[in-house]
Amino acid sequence: MPTELGLADTNGILRQPWIRPDRTSAGLGWDQLYLSTQHELPYRSSFAAADTHLLILHLNGPVTVRRGGRGPAHPVPAGAFFLHPAGRELAVELGGELDTVHAYLPDRVIQQATDAEQPVELAEELGTVDPLAEQLILTLDGVLRQWEPTARTYVDHLGGLLAAQLGRRHSVRGPVSDSARSGLSDRQLSAVRDLMAARLAEPLPLAELAAVAGLSVSQFTRRFKATTGEAPHRFLIRLRVDQACRLLRTSDLPIARVATHCGFSHQEHLSRVLRTRLNTTPGAVRRSR
Repeated sequence: MPTELGLADTNGILRQPWIRPDRTSAGLGWDQLYLSTQHELPYRSSFAAADTHLLILHLNGPVTVRRGGRGPAHPVPAGAFFLHPAGRELAVELGGELDTVHAYLPDRVIQQATDAEQPVELAEELGTVDPLAEQLILTLDGVLRQWEPTARTYVDHLGGLLAAQLGRRHSVRGPVSDSARSGLSDRQLSAVRDLMAARLAEPLPLAELAAVAGLSVSQFTRRFKATTGEAPHRFLIRLRVDQACRLLRTSDLPIARVATHCGFSHQEHLSRVLRTRLNTTPGAVRRSR
């Protein structure tokens, strides 16, 4: 079973003595990617190859970057990316101070997400603009900023989308077409729903949902949405909301107990979700019984 990714899985940029990340995914159990947000100072250095692909989102700029130790420096604007494939040494020069988000993804996640007939090889890119990848990185950073353990399924979903975007749009062979989409069988959907219901109170990795359907994570995510019209994490939240409302109406459990019993981190977490989804509060649901 994949283990959590951490600083040891990066290529060394984040080990520079002046870099002190504002937040990272270390210790949260993320096994599809490692995320780190920080302020970087100008530097020129070389780094050993890593087993993970590196995607750096520039949060401000433009800042000049030179890769490979020679050649011209390129101004990279805010919102653009630096992409470095796994297994390659890296020489880079950063020409100014910069706020960044680093995402490190194992190659297995890229390959699983694309389901291509041949292995996908990512390209070296500098200054690339990809609005979808940018939004996914910013969303992941937002989840990290306000982390709730019950968001694990959502993180896996976002990580899979990011890996698929990299594999399909940033390979050395150019864009890779999506494969034909089909839904889950009744048996597969039933098995997934049963697992969600049985473990409603727990963080539920997307890989475990995919496993009971006998699919890769990327296949499962596409087929689940084709069948239900919802991403797995949104479907799971709906099940949690339905069960919480049911308990609020039919039991005398304290609201805080209802929240944790249904997979919410605490009472305020349940309150936020009910306000967002149903424009109501736990107390109002309880009074309506």
